[in-house]
Amino acid sequence: MTDTQAGRQGAPATQGDIAERQGAPATQSEVEDTDAKARRREARIHAAQTGMTLAWWARQQPERPAIISDAGDRTFGELNANANRAAQALRARGLGAGDSLSLICSNRPEFAETLAACQRIGVRLTTVNWHLTGPEMAYIIEDSEAKAVVGDARFAPAIEAAIAEVATSPPILFAVGGPIDGFEDYATAIAPQDGADIDDPVVGRTMLYTSGTTGRPKGVDRPVTAAAAAEAARTPTATQAASRYNPATDMHLCTGPLYHAAPLAFSLSGPLAAGVGVVVMDGWDARLALELIERHGITHTHMVPTMFHRLLAIPEDERNKRDLSKLRYVIHGAAPCPVQVKKALIDWLGPVVYEYYAATEGSGSFVDSETWLTKPGTVGKPATDDHVRILDEDKQELPRNEVGTVYLKAPATGRFRYYKDDAKTTSSYLGDEGYFTLGDHGYLDDDGYLFLTGRSAELIISGGVNIYPAEVDAVLLTHPAVGDVGVIGIPSGDWGEEVKAVVELKAGIEPSLELAGELVEFCRQRLAHFKCPRTVDFLDELPRHDNGKLYRRKLRELYVTDEDPTGHRTAQA
Repeated sequence: MTDTQAGRQGAPATQGDIAERQGAPATQSEVEDTDAKARRREARIHAAQTGMTLAWWARQQPERPAIISDAGDRTFGELNANANRAAQALRARGLGAGDSLSLICSNRPEFAETLAACQRIGVRLTTVNWHLTGPEMAYIIEDSEAKAVVGDARFAPAIEAAIAEVATSPPILFAVGGPIDGFEDYATAIAPQDGADIDDPVVGRTMLYTSGTTGRPKGVDRPVTAAAAAEAARTPTATQAASRYNPATDMHLCTGPLYHAAPLAFSLSGPLAAGVGVVVMDGWDARLALELIERHGITHTHMVPTMFHRLLAIPEDERNKRDLSKLRYVIHGAAPCPVQVKKALIDWLGPVVYEYYAATEGSGSFVDSETWLTKPGTVGKPATDDHVRILDEDKQELPRNEVGTVYLKAPATGRFRYYKDDAKTTSSYLGDEGYFTLGDHGYLDDDGYLFLTGRSAELIISGGVNIYPAEVDAVLLTHPAVGDVGVIGIPSGDWGEEVKAVVELKAGIEPSLELAGELVEFCRQRLAHFKCPRTVDFLDELPRHDNGKLYRRKLRELYVTDEDPTGHRTAQA
């Protein structure tokens, strides 16, 4: 093993490694350098035990940029000092270890400060989607038993409605970026506090809520201990190892909303824990993203496939004017990525694209560009042979290359639980080994690589045959007129369901019956006819989550209503 390989496994090169590499005994300076690295690593692990990793980096590089955003910038020193001030202000008002805080905030420095404050005072932090209505926010605030709310004045009407809705208002209310009725000003509240590191840190955690595709959303909780935090710092995941962050040179671009699990983990917590600063976008714009990558020398970013499609839609000559030479790590997940889109991205940027299969509940697999190009469409090979199982409806194992429900193996310790819902937690695990599913369908090929075919909730069953909308989406996205697409099933008297494609056209292209017919024929030339849409409709904009996932349920509701349960109508956007 080389010293680079050892570093990727989370352990420094030993004296023997150095000597073996050079074919000669290690020099005294090399030994001292290795010892120093080992001491630094152990110091970071110790800091992680108490939620003080940011504080450790602030001591090493206080002037390095930590957050760059439209709402203000912070160096590591400034970010850490404000985290200490916020921690003390919250404690002074009665928030302590084991309590909960709800954070309803856009992508701005105070988001990172509040997160870091909670991580060091043992608080369970829940980020709340600011697109929710007041009552929806109120449900999460109440269900998570939040004792504090930090809210962004940009969303004041919804936040005020949420506080009015809860049975008992949380006693601690801070407003950032302007006034919210009944809230203290965040900056004023933390200003009198000392920015020095607190003396008695206690590691905290996040608890995020599922998207609630069926029923109310649930909090996904993983109680954390100092030992578990240290082990996580000591043993990097596959995605962390592949990132190879260099705090002296690297910068990360955050493209998505930080309330979402993936940007929070990959575009804030991860880079900052590695001593790498983050340029935070306030909203997605493809051209702006390229500008920021060039301007700030971005080396890492997390995106979703919809963003790839938008980037690739920029004319090639315009894209090629941008200097993206420092970009070496583009990681994606959250939604299926059409093979042709990912292939085009790799052709443009090079083999810097990485993919993970995971969700709030747990992780499944990871794949780099080189491997993916040999297995187009795969989401990677599970780390162990028993980590992923493909089961039929009777929970029986299926052979290789047969599609079934994908089950992932939960870790022996630190398994997720649904907050205050033991019945749902128990029912989510299959057997004592703790297998669980995210609702995806897929298969393992002969070499053990995982391929996803769609989600069980999205499956179209027409004439008893399974049709996966993502497969039809991928074909239609290759048509030059299509900017975005969502394929859904609508009721059919003859077949049970039939396929409808809802298309968002590229700018400058007008919808027509002729174009709808052309798209149907386009599919029929590339797919089995039973998979192809019977009808095509056009919308100005498809309903998508901020994380890039298509709201197929909402899309279907535009067509299948109580007034017209057949779905054979034109939706009103």
